[in-house]
Amino acid sequence: MTSLPQTTTSQLKGSALPPLENGDRLTRPEFERRYHAMPKLKKAELIEGVVYMASPLRFRPHAKPHGRLITWLGVYEAATSCVEMGIEPTVRLDIDNEPQPDGVLLISAESGGRSMLSEDEYVEGAPELVVEVAASSAAIDLGDKKRAYRRSGVQEYIVWQVFDQKIDWFQLQDGDYVSLAPDEGVLHSQVFPGLWLNVEAMLQGEMRSVLAVLQTGIESAAHQAFVQQLELQDKPSQANDRPQ
Repeated sequence: MTSLPQTTTSQLKGSALPPLENGDRLTRPEFERRYHAMPKLKKAELIEGVVYMASPLRFRPHAKPHGRLITWLGVYEAATSCVEMGIEPTVRLDIDNEPQPDGVLLISAESGGRSMLSEDEYVEGAPELVVEVAASSAAIDLGDKKRAYRRSGVQEYIVWQVFDQKIDWFQLQDGDYVSLAPDEGVLHSQVFPGLWLNVEAMLQGEMRSVLAVLQTGIESAAHQAFVQQLELQDKPSQANDRPQ
């Protein structure tokens, strides 16, 4: 999440639109109109039809764990064809939900991914995996936002509860989120083979151990087969893009 400057009505000078305010109840099109009219505003989300605007973010409770998760995802992306990682993208889930998650990992639409990029370069639909950094279990990330992700079909959802020193990894099973159980302290993605997380090492900031376990996952036969499958699915779209 990104720190926000204070937003005032003066930002909309010359505009007939009212400013976004915390707690506003809006449709997604109206939310986008007001958001676009406030170019100085860096982070606002629409969750279950309600506007949420982030407070300034502190380094240790948010920015640092966020950076660790993004590093972990970025290494996996670099080793996995047809998979893309993004930081705080606007995601158009449905008419009532437009979050900006701390991170997403998605399979490209050309390789069978569940989401796609719109003409104006926003993510539309549910990314395969979403990550959020939350202060505690009381945060919106484990309430309305979790319900919106589940209903929209986000296959896996990771929430790092910083003050509780806890990382939850949920997988969508039969329409509900189920917590993945670690295998000797390591969580394994069911959607992205080879995406392995040493939970305790991540919580303690031991990134060498985190990345060593991830590398073991990347070198697994399951990851290699996954990459081959994605590349095969992507070949027809590449052929169609060639000039005739």
